[in-house]
Amino acid sequence: MKVSVVICSYSMDLYDNFCEAVDSILSQTYSDVELVIVIDGTRRLYERVRSEFGNRDDCLIHCNDENQGVSYSRTKGAELASGDVVAFIDDDAIAEPDWVAKLVEVYKSTDALAVGGRMVGNWVAGRPSFLPVEFNWLVGVTYPGFASAGEEVRNTFESNISFRRDVFLELGGFDTDFGPTADSYSHSEGAEIGTRLQATYGRGVVYAPEAVVQHTIFEHRTQLRWLLRRAFDQGVSKRQMETIATESTNEELGYLQYLFGERVPKRILSVGSRDAVKDIVQFLMVVVLTACVCAGYMYSVLIEMHRKVKKNCSLF
Repeated sequence: MKVSVVICSYSMDLYDNFCEAVDSILSQTYSDVELVIVIDGTRRLYERVRSEFGNRDDCLIHCNDENQGVSYSRTKGAELASGDVVAFIDDDAIAEPDWVAKLVEVYKSTDALAVGGRMVGNWVAGRPSFLPVEFNWLVGVTYPGFASAGEEVRNTFESNISFRRDVFLELGGFDTDFGPTADSYSHSEGAEIGTRLQATYGRGVVYAPEAVVQHTIFEHRTQLRWLLRRAFDQGVSKRQMETIATESTNEELGYLQYLFGERVPKRILSVGSRDAVKDIVQFLMVVVLTACVCAGYMYSVLIEMHRKVKKNCSLF
């Protein structure tokens, strides 16, 4: 089984991190790996990458004519790939040496159409004491209790997800209406394609927690202001997802049930058992971050209502 790993990048600012990501793929224990690099419209970066990695037989490099965003670039990489499986990792992440091998194990032992692994944090400035683990997902890290090994979920993080290539192409790849571009930082491209996978095939992404990718958490992503904004933006994205696929909210409802039915009661009972101040702060942050997500969701709803009213008024 040949595996094509797609890495997309567009900024020279992340070049060192990008090289770490590339090196982690080129040093995989699994032998039959093809690396597909898609540079999203940055010619200078493309020339540098081609000079450093262009002489490798196991490496294919492509440059978009202009910035198209990560969803377009990932799909382009899958189209260029030749593997039976196409896997995706971000340019600020590092795969464990056996990452591909662990993904392949699941494909070979099951009839999985898609397999995703676990994200762990590489905290550049240390993990902030106020950030509750329940909200690891804000910084691209898998939270405790996400799923059991072998369980089918809607999606894992886009930096640790894979598909049988024919299935991915049959779905049409990632939706370019979702996912970051040079000008915007929208989200939910993984959730969107996961919803289409379930709708089309009646199957989800098989969770493989032993397939591990480290996500580099830069210092600015651990600042309170950034996390609050990120939570708000996630609420906006959740509403956008809901407008195109109402069934996608099942995952969010499941998370809220996990959060307030399991994690919050445990936090209340454990307050003061170790570090009272830290426990109280983290409990408050659970409430605040949840409120930010809800605020983003409601903001998106109000914007939609305003547009509808404006459109209706223009008819008269």
